[in-house]
Amino acid sequence: MIELRNLSKAYHVKGERKLVADNLSMTFPAQTAVAILGRNGAGKSSLLKMISGAMEPDRGEVKIHGTVSWPVGFAGSFHGELTGLQNVRFLARVYGVDTGELVDFVEDFAELGGHFRMPVRTYSSGMRSRLAFGASMGIHFDTYLIDEITAVGDAAFKAKSEMMIQARLKEAGAIFVSHALGQVERLCTEGAVLENGQMHYYTDVAEAIRHHQELMKSPPPAL
Repeated sequence: MIELRNLSKAYHVKGERKLVADNLSMTFPAQTAVAILGRNGAGKSSLLKMISGAMEPDRGEVKIHGTVSWPVGFAGSFHGELTGLQNVRFLARVYGVDTGELVDFVEDFAELGGHFRMPVRTYSSGMRSRLAFGASMGIHFDTYLIDEITAVGDAAFKAKSEMMIQARLKEAGAIFVSHALGQVERLCTEGAVLENGQMHYYTDVAEAIRHHQELMKSPPPAL
Protein backbone atom coordinates (compact mmCIF):
# COMPACT_ATOMS: atom_id res chain seq x y z
CA MET A 1 0.00 0.00 0.00
CA ILE A 2 1.17 3.52 -0.84
CA GLU A 3 -0.25 6.65 0.78
CA LEU A 4 0.03 10.19 -0.55
CA ARG A 5 -0.39 12.63 2.32
CA ASN A 6 -1.10 16.27 1.44
CA LEU A 7 1.35 15.98 -1.45
CA SER A 8 2.17 19.17 -3.37
CA LYS A 9 4.55 19.66 -6.27
CA ALA A 10 4.81 22.37 -8.91
CA TYR A 11 7.32 23.51 -11.49
CA HIS A 12 7.50 26.35 -13.99
CA VAL A 13 7.00 26.09 -17.76
CA LYS A 14 7.52 29.22 -19.88
CA GLY A 15 7.19 31.33 -16.77
CA GLU A 16 3.89 29.75 -15.74
CA ARG A 17 3.40 27.59 -12.65
CA LYS A 18 2.46 23.99 -13.57
CA LEU A 19 0.86 21.81 -10.90
CA VAL A 20 1.72 18.13 -10.56
CA ALA A 21 0.06 17.63 -7.17
CA ASP A 22 -2.04 20.13 -5.24
CA ASN A 23 -2.41 19.03 -1.60
CA LEU A 24 -3.11 15.53 -2.89
CA SER A 25 -4.10 12.78 -0.45
CA MET A 26 -5.01 9.27 -1.58
CA THR A 27 -4.14 5.61 -1.12
CA PHE A 28 -3.02 3.08 -3.71
CA PRO A 29 -4.22 -0.30 -2.37
CA ALA A 30 -1.86 -3.26 -1.98
CA GLN A 31 -1.72 -6.01 -4.63
CA THR A 32 -3.73 -3.90 -7.07
CA ALA A 33 -2.72 -2.73 -10.55
CA VAL A 34 -3.70 0.93 -10.88
CA ALA A 35 -3.38 2.98 -14.08
CA ILE A 36 -2.59 6.68 -13.89
CA LEU A 37 -3.98 8.48 -16.93
CA GLY A 38 -3.85 12.12 -17.98
CA ARG A 39 -2.63 14.52 -20.61
CA ASN A 40 0.99 14.80 -21.66
CA GLY A 41 2.61 17.08 -19.13
CA ALA A 42 0.06 16.42 -16.39
CA GLY A 43 2.85 15.14 -14.15
CA LYS A 44 2.29 11.37 -14.22
CA SER A 45 5.98 10.49 -14.52
CA SER A 46 6.88 13.11 -11.91
CA LEU A 47 4.36 11.51 -9.55
CA LEU A 48 6.01 8.11 -10.05
CA LYS A 49 9.40 9.65 -9.29
CA MET A 50 8.07 11.14 -6.05
CA ILE A 51 6.63 7.77 -5.04
CA SER A 52 9.96 6.08 -5.77
CA GLY A 53 11.90 8.73 -3.84
CA ALA A 54 13.77 9.99 -6.92
CA MET A 55 12.05 13.39 -6.67
CA GLU A 56 11.14 15.38 -3.56
CA PRO A 57 7.68 16.93 -3.17
CA ASP A 58 7.43 20.61 -2.29
CA ARG A 59 5.20 19.67 0.65
CA GLY A 60 3.60 16.57 2.11
CA GLU A 61 4.89 13.02 2.11
CA VAL A 62 4.67 9.61 0.50
CA LYS A 63 4.19 6.75 2.97
CA ILE A 64 5.35 3.37 1.66
CA HIS A 65 4.13 0.07 3.08
CA GLY A 66 6.25 -2.76 1.66
CA THR A 67 8.87 -2.54 -1.08
CA VAL A 68 8.56 -0.37 -4.18
CA SER A 69 10.58 -0.55 -7.39
CA TRP A 70 12.24 2.35 -9.10
CA PRO A 71 10.21 3.41 -12.18
CA VAL A 72 10.49 0.32 -14.39
CA GLY A 73 12.42 1.15 -17.54
CA PHE A 74 14.07 4.23 -16.01
CA ALA A 75 17.76 3.83 -16.77
CA GLY A 76 19.00 7.07 -15.24
CA SER A 77 20.49 5.34 -12.20
CA PHE A 78 22.92 3.19 -14.19
CA HIS A 79 26.62 4.08 -14.08
CA GLY A 80 27.72 4.70 -17.66
CA GLU A 81 31.30 3.53 -17.21
CA LEU A 82 30.23 0.16 -15.79
CA THR A 83 29.04 -2.68 -17.98
CA GLY A 84 25.45 -3.87 -17.91
CA LEU A 85 26.66 -6.92 -15.99
CA GLN A 86 28.46 -4.79 -13.38
CA ASN A 87 25.42 -2.54 -12.94
CA VAL A 88 23.18 -5.56 -12.35
CA ARG A 89 25.63 -6.99 -9.80
CA PHE A 90 25.59 -3.65 -7.98
CA LEU A 91 21.76 -3.61 -7.91
CA ALA A 92 21.73 -7.15 -6.52
CA ARG A 93 23.92 -6.06 -3.61
CA VAL A 94 21.84 -2.93 -2.95
CA TYR A 95 18.55 -4.85 -2.89
CA GLY A 96 19.93 -7.92 -1.12
CA VAL A 97 19.05 -10.47 -3.79
CA ASP A 98 21.08 -13.37 -5.16
CA THR A 99 23.62 -11.89 -7.58
CA GLY A 100 23.91 -14.91 -9.86
CA GLU A 101 20.15 -15.33 -10.18
CA LEU A 102 19.59 -11.67 -11.04
CA VAL A 103 22.45 -11.63 -13.57
CA ASP A 104 21.13 -14.76 -15.28
CA PHE A 105 17.58 -13.39 -15.39
CA VAL A 106 18.58 -10.01 -16.84
CA GLU A 107 21.02 -11.45 -19.37
CA ASP A 108 18.35 -13.82 -20.67
CA PHE A 109 15.47 -11.37 -20.61
CA ALA A 110 17.06 -8.16 -21.91
CA GLU A 111 18.51 -9.89 -25.01
CA LEU A 112 21.54 -7.59 -25.15
CA GLY A 113 23.98 -10.26 -26.32
CA GLY A 114 27.60 -9.18 -26.07
CA HIS A 115 26.56 -5.64 -25.15
CA PHE A 116 25.68 -6.92 -21.66
CA ARG A 117 29.43 -6.94 -20.99
CA MET A 118 30.06 -3.52 -22.52
CA PRO A 119 29.86 -0.10 -20.79
CA VAL A 120 26.31 1.22 -20.48
CA ARG A 121 27.46 4.54 -21.99
CA THR A 122 27.71 2.71 -25.33
CA TYR A 123 24.06 1.60 -25.21
CA SER A 124 21.22 3.09 -27.21
CA SER A 125 18.28 4.43 -25.19
CA GLY A 126 16.31 1.30 -26.08
CA MET A 127 19.09 -0.97 -24.82
CA ARG A 128 19.26 0.98 -21.55
CA SER A 129 15.52 0.61 -21.12
CA ARG A 130 15.65 -3.13 -21.76
CA LEU A 131 18.43 -3.50 -19.20
CA ALA A 132 16.43 -1.45 -16.67
CA PHE A 133 13.25 -3.40 -17.35
CA GLY A 134 15.01 -6.73 -16.93
CA ALA A 135 16.65 -5.61 -13.69
CA SER A 136 13.33 -4.35 -12.31
CA MET A 137 11.43 -7.51 -13.17
CA GLY A 138 14.25 -9.67 -11.81
CA ILE A 139 13.67 -8.33 -8.29
CA HIS A 140 10.45 -9.15 -6.44
CA PHE A 141 8.81 -5.95 -5.16
CA ASP A 142 5.47 -5.47 -3.44
CA THR A 143 4.64 -2.65 -5.86
CA TYR A 144 6.08 -1.99 -9.31
CA LEU A 145 6.17 1.51 -10.76
CA ILE A 146 5.82 1.16 -14.53
CA ASP A 147 6.23 4.08 -16.93
CA GLU A 148 5.53 3.25 -20.60
CA ILE A 149 8.03 0.39 -20.54
CA THR A 150 6.40 -1.86 -23.12
CA ALA A 151 6.82 0.83 -25.76
CA VAL A 152 10.45 -0.36 -25.92
CA GLY A 153 11.62 -2.95 -28.42
CA ASP A 154 10.06 -4.91 -31.26
CA ALA A 155 6.68 -6.63 -31.17
CA ALA A 156 8.11 -9.84 -29.72
CA PHE A 157 9.88 -8.00 -26.90
CA LYS A 158 6.75 -5.95 -26.15
CA ALA A 159 4.70 -9.14 -25.86
CA LYS A 160 7.32 -10.76 -23.63
CA SER A 161 7.45 -7.65 -21.44
CA GLU A 162 3.69 -7.60 -20.98
CA MET A 163 3.65 -11.30 -20.10
CA MET A 164 6.34 -10.72 -17.47
CA ILE A 165 4.38 -7.84 -15.95
CA GLN A 166 1.27 -10.04 -15.80
CA ALA A 167 3.28 -12.75 -14.05
CA ARG A 168 4.59 -10.31 -11.43
CA LEU A 169 1.09 -8.90 -10.86
CA LYS A 170 -0.10 -12.29 -9.63
CA GLU A 171 1.81 -11.58 -6.39
CA ALA A 172 2.29 -7.80 -6.41
CA GLY A 173 0.64 -4.49 -7.17
CA ALA A 174 1.61 -1.82 -9.68
CA ILE A 175 1.16 1.83 -10.51
CA PHE A 176 1.12 1.99 -14.28
CA VAL A 177 1.53 5.03 -16.55
CA SER A 178 0.72 4.40 -20.20
CA HIS A 179 -0.94 6.07 -23.18
CA ALA A 180 -1.76 2.62 -24.63
CA LEU A 181 -5.32 2.29 -23.36
CA GLY A 182 -5.73 -1.28 -24.59
CA GLN A 183 -2.70 -2.28 -22.57
CA VAL A 184 -4.04 -0.39 -19.54
CA GLU A 185 -7.31 -2.31 -19.80
CA ARG A 186 -5.47 -5.64 -20.00
CA LEU A 187 -3.09 -5.03 -17.11
CA CYS A 188 -4.97 -2.82 -14.65
CA THR A 189 -8.13 -3.29 -12.60
CA GLU A 190 -8.39 0.23 -11.15
CA GLY A 191 -7.46 3.64 -12.49
CA ALA A 192 -6.96 7.31 -11.74
CA VAL A 193 -6.90 10.46 -13.85
CA LEU A 194 -4.38 13.17 -12.94
CA GLU A 195 -5.70 16.61 -13.85
CA ASN A 196 -4.59 20.04 -12.60
CA GLY A 197 -2.84 18.56 -9.58
CA GLN A 198 -5.84 16.49 -8.49
CA MET A 199 -6.45 12.74 -8.80
CA HIS A 200 -9.84 11.28 -9.73
CA TYR A 201 -9.80 7.64 -8.59
CA TYR A 202 -11.97 4.80 -9.97
CA THR A 203 -12.22 1.23 -8.70
CA ASP A 204 -13.12 0.20 -12.28
CA VAL A 205 -10.35 0.97 -14.78
CA ALA A 206 -12.93 1.26 -17.59
CA GLU A 207 -14.44 4.29 -15.84
CA ALA A 208 -11.00 5.90 -15.57
CA ILE A 209 -10.44 5.30 -19.28
CA ARG A 210 -13.79 6.93 -20.12
CA HIS A 211 -12.90 9.97 -17.98
CA HIS A 212 -9.53 10.22 -19.72
CA GLN A 213 -11.08 9.97 -23.18
CA GLU A 214 -13.54 12.75 -22.37
CA LEU A 215 -10.69 14.85 -21.00
CA MET A 216 -8.72 14.42 -24.21
CA LYS A 217 -11.64 15.79 -26.26
CA SER A 218 -11.35 19.16 -24.54
CA PRO A 219 -8.55 21.63 -25.35
CA PRO A 220 -5.57 21.56 -22.99
CA PRO A 221 -5.27 24.43 -20.52
CA ALA A 222 -3.15 27.29 -21.81
CA LEU A 223 0.21 27.83 -20.17
